Amino acid sequence: MFFKALEVKEVNEYIKKLINGDVILRNLMVKGEISNLKYHNQALFFTLTDETSCLKCIMFKEFIEDFDIKLQNGISVVATGKISVYERSGTYQLYVQKIKIDGIGALYISFDKLKEKLKNEGLFDISRKKPLPKNPKKIGVITSMKGAAVHDIISVLKRRKPSIDIIIMPILVQGNSASDEIEKALYILNERNDIDLIILGRGGGSFEDLFPFNEEKVARAISQSKIPIISAIGHETDFTISDFVSDLRAPTPSAAAELAVLDMNIYKNQLSNMKYRLQETILNIIKNKRDYIKILTEKLFRENPVRQKEEFKRRLKDLERIMYNSINSIINNKKANHIRIIDKLNSLSPLNVLKRGYTVAIDNNKKDIITSVKKIDKNDCIYVFFKDGNVKCIVDEVQYDE
Repeated sequence: MFFKALEVKEVNEYIKKLINGDVILRNLMVKGEISNLKYHNQALFFTLTDETSCLKCIMFKEFIEDFDIKLQNGISVVATGKISVYERSGTYQLYVQKIKIDGIGALYISFDKLKEKLKNEGLFDISRKKPLPKNPKKIGVITSMKGAAVHDIISVLKRRKPSIDIIIMPILVQGNSASDEIEKALYILNERNDIDLIILGRGGGSFEDLFPFNEEKVARAISQSKIPIISAIGHETDFTISDFVSDLRAPTPSAAAELAVLDMNIYKNQLSNMKYRLQETILNIIKNKRDYIKILTEKLFRENPVRQKEEFKRRLKDLERIMYNSINSIINNKKANHIRIIDKLNSLSPLNVLKRGYTVAIDNNKKDIITSVKKIDKNDCIYVFFKDGNVKCIVDEVQYDE
């Protein structure tokens, strides 16, 4: 059988006609994950993918305007439309008329919308965060009694502070009624006046499992709490709306318990160190005061008026004794000197010569000793002194020695 060769255009038109005539392909729903999302020439272009395949999609302006969900890569959707062929490239694609978020994707969208809403209302602001009490005496714990979280929290709290009082509010942490129970537990604890701190927590789980902690009613209850709240939901990589609204977020329930109370062992060590430093400080103060008192006592002793008077008396007596001894010494020295002078004078005195049997001649005026006959003339009047008197003589004759 002979067939003429078809042009490419004719082949594409024929395939398009076949596809457009298929009842299923004219109106079908396709489930997949969005990728390669872009907006061009007033149309949305994206690809729906699953584990093994992909399908190109296009959504025109008239359908976009009726669509109020913000699409993004990675979310799962269900797209409704028809399959047709784009003749120019010979490719088939889904012409989307409606689209909705599928399953977990819808939860992510809801999460983002609520997060943005509460953020704009200021519920995440640092200024709204209440400070945690430094030494809480009673802590309320909102969690499930079946999971490991409650045991971890109690164990850590009791280890760090054995005297802590713990009030457990058992709740469902996942499922349709979980958010109602969380909200109710928060209000019940806030009606009490003896709760210092609340720990809201649960163990790890999927995004869907944790979603009760992303509900608006829970976020509102947390923001209205008069008691500080530590959120400890899931693992360290999990984040919920409750984490953003709470006063403090802990990566795990155990970490929340550690943040809630001081470790008493550390506290005791700190007290012991403080006690030692205080004792050392007090001992140094006492020593300094004692030294100061000693200085003052010595100064008072030195400057005491009565003692000063006695000291002055003693010093005066000492001065009198010193002066008396000095005067006596001076007098004795003077006496001894006078005696030496007298002895010397006596040794030189002419009277001593007379005592030895000699005589002394003095001129008529009794002033000058006559030491030579050359000083005497005949008929001069002279006095001759003996040891026991003197005689007045008239010179009769003067004889000179040869």
